[in-house]
Amino acid sequence: MKLVPKVVLKAGKEKSVLRRHPWVFAGAIREVQGEVQPGEAVAVYSHQGEWLAWGTYNPYSQICVRLWSWNEDEPIGLELLRQRLEKAICLRQSLMLSQETNCVRLVHGESDGIPGLIVDRYDDYLVIQMLHWGIETLKEALVQELIHLTHIPNVFERSEDEPRKLEGLEERKGVLAGTDPPRTLHILENGIHYQVDLRRGQKTGFYLDQRLNRLRVRHYASGRVVLDCFSYSGGMAIPALVGGARHVTCIDESSEALELLKANLRLNQIAEEKVQIQRGDVFQVLRQFRDRGVRFEMIILDPPKFAPTVAHVGKASRGYKDINLMALKLLCKGGILVTFSCSGGVDLALFKKIVLAAALDAGREVRILEHLHQAPDHPVSLYFPEGEYLKGLVLVVE
Repeated sequence: MKLVPKVVLKAGKEKSVLRRHPWVFAGAIREVQGEVQPGEAVAVYSHQGEWLAWGTYNPYSQICVRLWSWNEDEPIGLELLRQRLEKAICLRQSLMLSQETNCVRLVHGESDGIPGLIVDRYDDYLVIQMLHWGIETLKEALVQELIHLTHIPNVFERSEDEPRKLEGLEERKGVLAGTDPPRTLHILENGIHYQVDLRRGQKTGFYLDQRLNRLRVRHYASGRVVLDCFSYSGGMAIPALVGGARHVTCIDESSEALELLKANLRLNQIAEEKVQIQRGDVFQVLRQFRDRGVRFEMIILDPPKFAPTVAHVGKASRGYKDINLMALKLLCKGGILVTFSCSGGVDLALFKKIVLAAALDAGREVRILEHLHQAPDHPVSLYFPEGEYLKGLVLVVE
């Protein structure tokens, strides 16, 4: 029987492991004892020889070890994977699914104790992302366990995100079990109908992390003229209209996304005259509205990820300030700004500083009404603050 390879840390580098942070960076490692292949299980030791945790190893990534367990009697294997999947899925079934919602995130990576794994349910399809080597080696068993635990036979893979490239893995997409998803799949969230594209749509097809925030948009939009920027397939615009918005203007660069938005408007029987759809670059269109003196009573800013890593924070900060500054200039007195960042490299404190700088430059009096976060099916481990990537503010502007 092959001995489990050992990863020995440098002096002082065991502190984050003892605090149960699930990442060990290459610079923290003194040596690797034994032959180890990418994705293989390793035992992590302190420089003094004290056992610390079980993890999976990848020499191609700056995050060299992803930790799974801090219990020496709980090694990485099929039994641990099965237990973690069952626990994660049971949590979602008790919290999220209902007659009004048939889509949910079932597994959220490190925060569910399965590093690098995303599993989303859309009605009778599961869409998975495997974002590092450790889960890649368990792929076949993973698919079978998911089918067994959920009783959903259709599993589609969307392993295409930037983290996979950083892990030295090729992008991959296709059917892993069951049938190929239709071009668009009908789902239900908070009683609203959507068509989603599981093959080519953003993330795994839809922004499930915004579920509760769409309810807040629905609340604030009542009676208002709304501008929805980066509107994608209508995840924010349609709740605003269902919530009683008088009119919504939608902007997105993608013609495919806007066609899906139109389909979703029809699906929810929303009158065409209540919506204006404009294809274009949000940064440019906001300036055009400013120059024309156009005003709105509510603006939603839900942009894509500007800063996937800390290295992009400077450029991302300028982008976030720009769109928030323009939005603040376009709002009527008493208007509502709902603004988000999903960039992991931009934490809440920095995001608030950016919005503060925009408010100062705009010369507006601004108050925070609410802080918004990702939905409970995207939980955040206390030991892994990086998991809290989505942050939002509801602001009233005077």
